Amino acid sequence: MSRPPAALPAAALNTVISPDDLPFDSTAELEPLDHILGQQRAQEAIDVGLAMRRPGYNLYVMGDPGTGRLSLVKRLLERRAAGQPAPNDWLYLNRFDNPREPVAISLPAGMARRFAADVETFVDSLLATFPAAFDNPAYQRRRTAIDREFSRRFDEAVEAVGRKAEQRGILLFRDGDDISFAPRGDGAPLDEAAFAALPEAKKAQFHAQVRELEDDLHEALLELPQWKREASESLRALNRETIEQAAAPLLARLSAPYAGCAALLAHISVLGEHLDRTVTEYLLDDRGQDPREEAIRRNRLLDRYAPCVLVSHDPEGGTPVLFAPNPSYPNLFGRIEPPGEQDASHAHARLIFPGLLHQANGGCLIVEAEQLVGDAEAWPALKRAFKSGQLRIEPRPADAAGGTRAQTLLPAPIPLEVKLALVGTRDLYYLLETADPDFKELFRLPVDFDDHFPLTPASMLDFARLIKSQAAQAGHADVSACGIAALLEYGARLAEHQNRLSARMGDVCEVLAEADLERRREAAVTVRAEHVRRALAARERRLDRLNQELLDDVMEGVLLIATEGEKVGCVNGLTVLEAGETCFATPARITATVSPGERGVVDIEREAELGQAIHSKGVLILSGCLAFRYARDFPLALSAHLAIEQSYGYIDGDSASLGEFCALVSALTGIPIRQTLAVTGSMNQHGEVQAVGGVNEKIEGFFRLCRARGFTGDQGVIIPTANVRNLMLKAEVADAVSEGKFAVYAVHTVDEALELMTGKAARTVNRLAVSRLKAFADCSEKKT
Repeated sequence: MSRPPAALPAAALNTVISPDDLPFDSTAELEPLDHILGQQRAQEAIDVGLAMRRPGYNLYVMGDPGTGRLSLVKRLLERRAAGQPAPNDWLYLNRFDNPREPVAISLPAGMARRFAADVETFVDSLLATFPAAFDNPAYQRRRTAIDREFSRRFDEAVEAVGRKAEQRGILLFRDGDDISFAPRGDGAPLDEAAFAALPEAKKAQFHAQVRELEDDLHEALLELPQWKREASESLRALNRETIEQAAAPLLARLSAPYAGCAALLAHISVLGEHLDRTVTEYLLDDRGQDPREEAIRRNRLLDRYAPCVLVSHDPEGGTPVLFAPNPSYPNLFGRIEPPGEQDASHAHARLIFPGLLHQANGGCLIVEAEQLVGDAEAWPALKRAFKSGQLRIEPRPADAAGGTRAQTLLPAPIPLEVKLALVGTRDLYYLLETADPDFKELFRLPVDFDDHFPLTPASMLDFARLIKSQAAQAGHADVSACGIAALLEYGARLAEHQNRLSARMGDVCEVLAEADLERRREAAVTVRAEHVRRALAARERRLDRLNQELLDDVMEGVLLIATEGEKVGCVNGLTVLEAGETCFATPARITATVSPGERGVVDIEREAELGQAIHSKGVLILSGCLAFRYARDFPLALSAHLAIEQSYGYIDGDSASLGEFCALVSALTGIPIRQTLAVTGSMNQHGEVQAVGGVNEKIEGFFRLCRARGFTGDQGVIIPTANVRNLMLKAEVADAVSEGKFAVYAVHTVDEALELMTGKAARTVNRLAVSRLKAFADCSEKKT
């Protein structure tokens, strides 16, 4: 006769790490970690991605949230980028012949910012030079000579007509540019009264002579427009010569540092050719008395001459590594601001604002995949840019389609040489790989971050060095060896494995921060194990409201859960509840009823549309197991109903299938089930028990209820043997087990579970189950 499995010893319920196993007394003795902890596979993939220069070798960094994917990949990329040469700068320059199409120029790292500063200095020099250059005595003499020559020609023409008028007794008068005629009498012009007294014949004669004189004057001044043009051309030539002479040293000073850059020299040369127009338009008149007017003129000059610096790098700073917290279209690709209402016709390069792709060009850009692929504008545009290898600054697709704003500039595209690192989940990676045909072409290198790594002496030491780095960075105290041991145990619990550590270092660092707070409250020198335990206990209390409410309901009899005695067709199952970051387990009563019939096993949860797919699958599997074990030689003729009592939400997962099978067998055979035990486990059709998740929380949930009601000495939990390696139970559970107050059993098969729960040999239970089912079949056959 077989014996039921023995309870697991306390030593098998968790991994206890002794401070004596650590080769230091505190992290003060350690050097900070200089590599990524436990992610060799990911590091190798990143190295390949950075080394490959072919298109499409961008990175998709995948792993579970909370594993530090983002911070780890950023740190790793920054470390690789630090030793690389800085990429070239990029800037846009105005084209004087076509201002709507600024030209893009690449310069050595650091030169773009220096050129922009030099242009500002050049503009300030222009403002200081002009219009003062036109106050030069030599300029004023030559300008006066031009004016005098024009006046001479005008005066000679008018004087010739005046002499003709005088011969006819008429006087010519000049008032500025106005010329008039008056009759003369006794050497002086006649007044209106005297002219009115003249005979009509004399008046008519005067008017006729004036008409003749006006015709003569018109003929004499026929070349006046030509004289004005010649004077204007002479003045423009004088101004141009003066501007060239005054600006030549300014242009030479601007050009000198860029003798090796042909593109900038060509631009400065064209700038010099257009300089006379600018000076004439803005600087010819001295209107600088008002500071506001002076600032306006300076901004106008900068708009015309200053470059738009898209990106300028520190020559010693390595390649850029940037993170896009909000990867919207304008944030990635840049934007072009519309000119103000007063400058609507003056488009210039300073209206261009770069995006993160410009700033990361030549380096790496890190983007969270979920945010990027959810943007209907940014994701398609990004794929187009990488496929074309060009980065364009264009209006947003929505603006272009709706015509909400006209495009004032058409900047030239620049080559795109960015290594893109998308950080996302594995599910999203496989979804994009299947649904998006462009995805695989652009992201040929998945960087798969491990969720855990082996718990070995080497990894424990690296873990401690990482804690040293994080503590120093956050301003925490050093951590003692016992504190590191407590954090290691917490890391193993997060991994749900006795021989592994979780890669969710963000969670570990949060506990470290809270443990350091506990240390400061008692003014301790280092963070010790008791500080870590108090921090974990405080965290559990903060998140314990729902769990405590459910426990109170059980204690008050609202939720019916028995922890003593025996019941037929009733098993204590264990469920895990998640609410935000809160995760805890609570017992749930599983009940079964059976009778002769043809319906088979009815899943009440599924019939009520509360049972999800995996749970329904588990019920179907146990139905198959029931037929396989007990009804091979006759038809399975029963109607059974399974339910998880007092559940009012969706049920999923197959971890209740072992408990449901035991409840069903108990209802079938009439053998009662021990209510002092709770069970969790999945099973297959051959009756083998399979591993489940959340085993630590499930055990602790039932332990908490038994402790609240008072231990009886025969209470415990049954789990799959495959889950023993996942046990990282709290010390209070292990202590209760070592004191004989509580027990944890591990089973391989449903027979072992039945023996524990019924207290009878499995062959006895199975023989009775076959007998009852045979009776059901005979009864069904008689009815037909």
